[in-house]
Amino acid sequence: MEYPWTILFIFISLALCFPAALLSTLIIEAYKRRFNREHLGAPAIFEDPNSLKRVPCPSIFDPAEKYMSLIVPAFNEEYRLQGALEETINYLQQRAAKDKSFSYEVIIIDDGSADGTKGIAFNFVRKYSVENVRVILLGRNHGKGEAIRKGMLHSRGEILLMLDADGATKITDLEKLENQIHAVVKKETSRDSSVRVSDIPITAFGSRAHLEEKALATRKWYRNFLMKGFHLVVLLTAGPGIRDTQCGFKMFTRSAARKLFINIRLKRWCFDVELVYLSKYFGIPMIEVSVNWSEIPGSKLSPQSILNMLWELALMSIGYKTGLWKIFN
Repeated sequence: MEYPWTILFIFISLALCFPAALLSTLIIEAYKRRFNREHLGAPAIFEDPNSLKRVPCPSIFDPAEKYMSLIVPAFNEEYRLQGALEETINYLQQRAAKDKSFSYEVIIIDDGSADGTKGIAFNFVRKYSVENVRVILLGRNHGKGEAIRKGMLHSRGEILLMLDADGATKITDLEKLENQIHAVVKKETSRDSSVRVSDIPITAFGSRAHLEEKALATRKWYRNFLMKGFHLVVLLTAGPGIRDTQCGFKMFTRSAARKLFINIRLKRWCFDVELVYLSKYFGIPMIEVSVNWSEIPGSKLSPQSILNMLWELALMSIGYKTGLWKIFN
């Protein structure tokens, strides 16, 4: 009679140990990330491939020098980056030719690529100069969230746009987000014309929510199940407000980017959810804007990515709810 009870005891012990070990791991990892400001003091440089001179990086705390910064994270994107950058820079040049007050920079963050991504990025610097196109090399892969954070912290724009390297969202749709931001600025500063757009914290989130019905009809049932489950976890973690948190097309005023990107801890897929959480914490207006989006072959999303997302959401929940993650103003 003792044998079955021994087996049952072992089974119950393992069942209790696993969640305890998982929780302990989450708390330890959250504790490790409690201070996330070391990057502010890290010396960062841009290299001009034409002169081989090093150009000191600006800081998000410096006054804006450009009207718009475009932040492009890239990890092993040698087959998709070239076309996306060509379309983007053609648009920017045409707009600058029509409007002399429009200035821009494109910052490409190579997140430890092992292919020809770096070479393609530097070719654009040679062609358009380090004044307009810059490359940050992270050395090893840190994750999309960390790559975007690095680009944001060293940008010069009044308005900052993050966009994916695959060109899935039409670049002209940035005007939709931009117009919405200006509408809010105009409303909030109607009595003070001296205030610049960079001074008012506002975020605009590109959204594919209007495409959801079509996507549900064409995706496999298990992918729909996983996405619905993920959206539920996001709702429980960050609360309602933004239907599509994961679209890679987001715009921030300089003051909003400063508040948000010195605080984010998540380094990979779920940093978008943390941006929503932090925007709510700071009371930063969030605008969700429908954008044109198309599926581009070569997506890096996988079942393992979903597990990583759930891990990061649990980490975020532990970090903020326990007070381990302090928020800096």
